[in-house]
Amino acid sequence: MKTVIIHIIKLLAFTAFIILSSCSSKENNNKDHLVFRYNEYSNIQSLDPAFARVNANIWACNQLFNSLVQLDDSLHIQPDIAKSWKISDDALRYTFKLRNDIYFHKHQLFGKDSTRLLTAKDVKYSLERLIDDKVASPGRWVMKPVKKILATNDSTLTIELEQPFPAFLGLMSMKYCSVVPQEIVEYYGNDFRSNPIGTGPFHFKNWIENTKLVLRKNPLYYEKDANGKQLPYLEAVAISFLTDKQSEFLQFAQGNIDFVSGLDPSYKDEILTADGKLREKYLSSVEMLSGDYLNTEYLGFYLDGNIPEIQSELIRKAINYGFDKQTMVTYLRNGVVTPAVNGFIPKGLPSFNNLKGYTYQPEKAKQLVEQFIKETGISQPKITISTDSNYVDLCEYIQRELEKIGLTVTVDLLTSSTFRQEKSAGKLDIFRASWVADYPDAENYLSLFYSKNFTPNGPNYTHFKNATYDSLYEHSLVETNLNKRQILYQKMDSIVINKAPIVPLYYDKAIRFTRKNINGLGINPINLLHLKRVYKNKK
Repeated sequence: MKTVIIHIIKLLAFTAFIILSSCSSKENNNKDHLVFRYNEYSNIQSLDPAFARVNANIWACNQLFNSLVQLDDSLHIQPDIAKSWKISDDALRYTFKLRNDIYFHKHQLFGKDSTRLLTAKDVKYSLERLIDDKVASPGRWVMKPVKKILATNDSTLTIELEQPFPAFLGLMSMKYCSVVPQEIVEYYGNDFRSNPIGTGPFHFKNWIENTKLVLRKNPLYYEKDANGKQLPYLEAVAISFLTDKQSEFLQFAQGNIDFVSGLDPSYKDEILTADGKLREKYLSSVEMLSGDYLNTEYLGFYLDGNIPEIQSELIRKAINYGFDKQTMVTYLRNGVVTPAVNGFIPKGLPSFNNLKGYTYQPEKAKQLVEQFIKETGISQPKITISTDSNYVDLCEYIQRELEKIGLTVTVDLLTSSTFRQEKSAGKLDIFRASWVADYPDAENYLSLFYSKNFTPNGPNYTHFKNATYDSLYEHSLVETNLNKRQILYQKMDSIVINKAPIVPLYYDKAIRFTRKNINGLGINPINLLHLKRVYKNKK
């Protein structure tokens, strides 16, 4: 019976979508300023926040759901479902006081009122659901610090940790931690992915997979702007699924979608000059937003292998000194990223400092290679850099430059899936990689070099091991003073740079291109898409 009802609901949704799509062009034009349109070229796999692992899913879920806390565009933690919280002196207990005016999106399964108030039990259920083996959420790691969750009453939630974890509040802002209603999730089962019910600024309308997803304004949404006007301003969000980035940009250039994110090689030279400015033909119709993005692009060395060149600190440092990062980002990324001449911690985090990293010093690089040859007797040192097609231009540039300092370099081009598998399995001597922050704390980056996090049990792909580093890392996990913790972070970053298990390439920037009539979109260092404050002027 339940399956029949689900099919009926989907049929009604499809019929509504066809009717909506058949409206006259005049009506569509009149309402165009109320609809925000964007394309998701990588597709959306699920609207269940328990599976909000990639940006495509995260962006959609951010419109549909709320979490205990949220981040503003400066990555400061702000109230959301929780209006306030207290942290115990030992930093093991977080007590949240919840708002009493947050309602779930309307659904017939809620009964006569078609909705109900969100309570602490919903938060407890949603967080504990992440560690349910039957759900198999990729976000279960978020709950690793948690010992126990208590819903004392409808408006009070207490979370006890196994040990202090200063980044915990940041974790709670992640889309994995969105609050869902238990009765709806259990009714739909796996089909909740395409029948989402949350409390966010928009509610689910219909989804024809691989074609179009439509969200509508949530009339019950709790947030208001500074003038007391209810959010969101938009009436709808329409998401298309063109799989080709060049086609996506063409739709943007023609005004059929409202924004594109990122700078793809297929159109970067069409829209930007070599120095990263908008070309004249787009100045009147396009706005460019850019800002620091919590992503460090790097080359990693697998240190548990038996390749002499990789094990040698001399060669690893020679590679760091051996190519000009500024030239690389100017010509291959149109100068819209920042060359990584400091540490591994990227710009955009408070722990970033002006740590002296590696600059372009080709003569010093040659000397280090010559010293390696003298000490080992290996007359022609050889290395292989593995990558996928998205970064082959960078790796080929590095290849050409490193050959000038005396290294023989091979670029091994792999499919994206093979590359990921072999990187995790420790089968790649040198690999091009990136680390995008899951939460806004430098611990997220420094965990990559903690010895107990060796892959496949953690994110330490290089298998770097250093006793001093491990001690500092463990100290940082229990240090509750923010300033002291940042000093520990910077000391760890210095060790990474000195021992050179990686080659930082550049700190990324978030880039967005919008039509001129888009207002309130903003940009942030985790490139999260917020649409609740966006509005469009009529063309």
